[in-house]
Amino acid sequence: MCGKWRLACGLYSYNLRDVFTWHLLKTILMGQFLSLLICGTAVSCQYLVEEEVQTPMLQSFLNYALLLLAYTSILITRKGDGNILQILQTKWWKYLVMGVADVEANYAVVKAYQFTTLTSIQLLDCFVIPVLMLLSWITLKTRYKPVHFVAVMVCLLGVGAMVGADFLAGRVQGSHSDVILGDGLVLLSAALYAVSNLCQEHTVKNLSRVEFLGMMGLFGTLISGIQLAVLETRAVAEIKWNLRISLLFAGYALCMFVLYSFMPVVVKMTSATAVNLSLLTADLFSLFCGIFLFHYTFSALYIVSFVVITVGFVMFNAVPTYSALPEEPVEVSSNQTAESSLDHLLAADCQRTEPLTAVAAL
Repeated sequence: MCGKWRLACGLYSYNLRDVFTWHLLKTILMGQFLSLLICGTAVSCQYLVEEEVQTPMLQSFLNYALLLLAYTSILITRKGDGNILQILQTKWWKYLVMGVADVEANYAVVKAYQFTTLTSIQLLDCFVIPVLMLLSWITLKTRYKPVHFVAVMVCLLGVGAMVGADFLAGRVQGSHSDVILGDGLVLLSAALYAVSNLCQEHTVKNLSRVEFLGMMGLFGTLISGIQLAVLETRAVAEIKWNLRISLLFAGYALCMFVLYSFMPVVVKMTSATAVNLSLLTADLFSLFCGIFLFHYTFSALYIVSFVVITVGFVMFNAVPTYSALPEEPVEVSSNQTAESSLDHLLAADCQRTEPLTAVAAL
């Protein structure tokens, strides 16, 4: 009775021992760790808003600056293949596009809170998943099976339960004066995140995690620094600095830095689409924190939402995707083989059945 996956979804016949593996459990736990980090950034932002500090670009700049110090410096000290000069000579414009997409995605979604409601943002932000699946289909030639589309729908039902709980609790925040502008910013942010995540998946699977983070730190710092100088000079000058505000900025930057450092590891183990499905629980963790920190009203729908999203995530990862492209050989330099042992420790037993996609997306 319990030996076949066919009884669970009616689409495929899989031995449950092959489905519920240590790899899947590790993927779930790591995905929820990423969600907790996003929750940490949300709580930090909420406290900064209470302190009348609204400097999203400064917050992003601090994260990119940390990436610059930690990872770009590694590329600078490299010798031979994979050094920063070689990367900039051959791929500078590609990483520039990726940096612009990531910086503007972060800025657009934070800006959207000024114009639309929290409910709209939670719903429309899910737009990143179908966009990412479409881009993966076109550029990475990723091919999905029916169970993957069912899994995505299950996850979105979980988001619907979360939004319903917000509505019943009367927590519909934000101004309605420019709701169309706000919703447009959320959709723009989702599309830009999809582009950034797609580039990340290709880079970490076919090149290296350090190269991705180093280039993101370099171009992210430059782009966010320019925007910071243009848009937020006055807002930064008006901040009344104290220990509390300084710790909130530090907490936000630390959560973002760990998120950016750790996310490529999870993407390499699974896919950008799978990671974004797991991140749907981040809003739930923020709501759970809000119950204790900001006196939100608890709803049983939050638990239902978490369970439904987790079930959808398990369904998506239980059946591997595959690529329509043949696997291409990827040259690995000595610098890349000597990268962080974290990648090897976490992915040592996580060999996927589908071939890694090697295409000229970057």
